[in-house]
Amino acid sequence: MLKFIFWSLLAVNAGLYAYGKGYLGHFSGNEREPQRLSNQLNADKLLIISEEKANNASSVNSASAAAASTASAAAAAKPAPEVLACVEISSFVLADARRFETVLAPLKLGDRQSRHNLPGSEVSSYVVYMPPQGSKEGAEKKAAELRGLGVHNYFIMSDNTPMRWAISLGVFKTETAAQNQLAALMKQGVRTAKIAPRMSGSKLLSFQFRDVDPDLKIRLEQLRSSFPGTDTHSCK
Repeated sequence: MLKFIFWSLLAVNAGLYAYGKGYLGHFSGNEREPQRLSNQLNADKLLIISEEKANNASSVNSASAAAASTASAAAAAKPAPEVLACVEISSFVLADARRFETVLAPLKLGDRQSRHNLPGSEVSSYVVYMPPQGSKEGAEKKAAELRGLGVHNYFIMSDNTPMRWAISLGVFKTETAAQNQLAALMKQGVRTAKIAPRMSGSKLLSFQFRDVDPDLKIRLEQLRSSFPGTDTHSCK
């Protein structure tokens, strides 16, 4: 009996000692602040600030986030540079056209640049033709249809003009002769042929430029300004 009491008291004392040292925690939940801070990670870097400073810091962060969001939205909404289908600079005499080609050379525009004779004001002849077919393949397909109808006198127009990939069915000095040719073709089954006047050539030339962005348009206008009497306009 005495041994039981002895060992019981020893166990109680051991428990009280462990609790006092904090080995068993504190059941009241009110741990002392110094000990709690000692258990924090990087406790030496904690800083207590006032409520006013905390509110100001929150406001600054919110404003920064709103500004970043606005900048991102503005960047996303920025339109792509406008690309013009065609720009024409015209009314060059031959000597000026050659000089203009020289100053254009550093731009290396390749197929985006072409030179044309401007039409005159008088009709020189009349052409019987089938409208442009959109591509070389389309023109060759239409030519095959003409051969199937027994029409062999034709010419595919491949030069870089508005009539590119049209099919010429004859050029005549008078409108009457052109009308007679059109009537004969219709009897053979040709249904889409037309007649158009051809203007006499003038001594003036023009340059056309394709896929022109704003930067290139400004550069072209700067070069054109050295040639009085020329003008710039859009083309098809």
